[in-house]
Amino acid sequence: MSPILDARGLRAWAVLLAVAALLLPVAPRALAATPGPPVLTDGHGLTQVGSTGTATDFTITVTTPDVAEQHPIRIILPPGYYDDPARRYPVLYFLHGSPDSPVNQNYPALRSSNSMITVIPDGGARGWYANWRDQNTAAGAQRWETFHLEQVIPFVDDNLRTVAAKRGRAVAGISMGGLGAMRYAQRHPELFTEVASLSGGLDLSAASMGLRLAVVASLTNAPGGFCGSASSTGGDCTGSYAPAVSSDALFGSPYPVFNLDRLWNEADPASHMGRLAGVGISIYTGSGAGDPLSPEFWIEGANKHARDSLNALGLPYYYVGYGNGAGWGTRCDGNHNAGCWAQDLVDYVPRLERAFAAG
Repeated sequence: MSPILDARGLRAWAVLLAVAALLLPVAPRALAATPGPPVLTDGHGLTQVGSTGTATDFTITVTTPDVAEQHPIRIILPPGYYDDPARRYPVLYFLHGSPDSPVNQNYPALRSSNSMITVIPDGGARGWYANWRDQNTAAGAQRWETFHLEQVIPFVDDNLRTVAAKRGRAVAGISMGGLGAMRYAQRHPELFTEVASLSGGLDLSAASMGLRLAVVASLTNAPGGFCGSASSTGGDCTGSYAPAVSSDALFGSPYPVFNLDRLWNEADPASHMGRLAGVGISIYTGSGAGDPLSPEFWIEGANKHARDSLNALGLPYYYVGYGNGAGWGTRCDGNHNAGCWAQDLVDYVPRLERAFAAG
């Protein structure tokens, strides 16, 4: 065979091979593995014992000598967090209700922000975002304020690109978390530039004795807490607060006799709204559709007490009383439930983003 024929034959084979390749099924391109949670460094009294989730929505589990047992902390990062290593983000500390968990806070608005980090620390089933007066109960150590403010906040600042200053922090919460958010901002206004309460029981004074006794019910594991058919979890929550502890464990005696309840009065947000001067205040509440069997009926009264206090002080605030829920989203009925809180957050998150941007 001549060299010319050999060259032509080779070209013919090359064409045939190319055609055959086009006719063969194409192998799928290998997908990149989904990155897991970032590696964070222990510190400030927190020891990590596990993590789960994605690179931008993950939960770490920690232990601390200040609160018995293990505790999840959910962290939601903006989608572009890893794109610009020099950019820092403000942080919303979002406090859950009772009895609930950070992992259940699946409100779409909390995952919608491109401009802030959201941190959802565990508050326990009935921790009430406070350092309990009695640390020797069957529940073990219960120093929740220490855990959140002296451990979680600096841990987050050390491990993530945060704006580690008052202008870069907000605290908000639902139900028990709304009360906790208001108390934290009142006790530490140097830490937070904005505070929001969504259906928080903002009056622990004897003027709202029903709410005070609901807190006591969670301590003693008795019916009558913030649970029930209208709660975020649904159903009767009796049994969720074990082990039962004394009614005095949280703030001492809850009964207004001879000033024995002075620590409850000190913890009452409605009586101390003046401490929030310089902090942006937002309050959301329904009316329970006027039904005294709904927790929101009593919470509305407490929130009105807080609003009256703000009016008397002349402090600016943002207040939404959505009544029976008509016109407030498609799932809100004015009761103490996630349908209303989801709409609260649809309203609140963009407002908070603007406040952070302006700060």
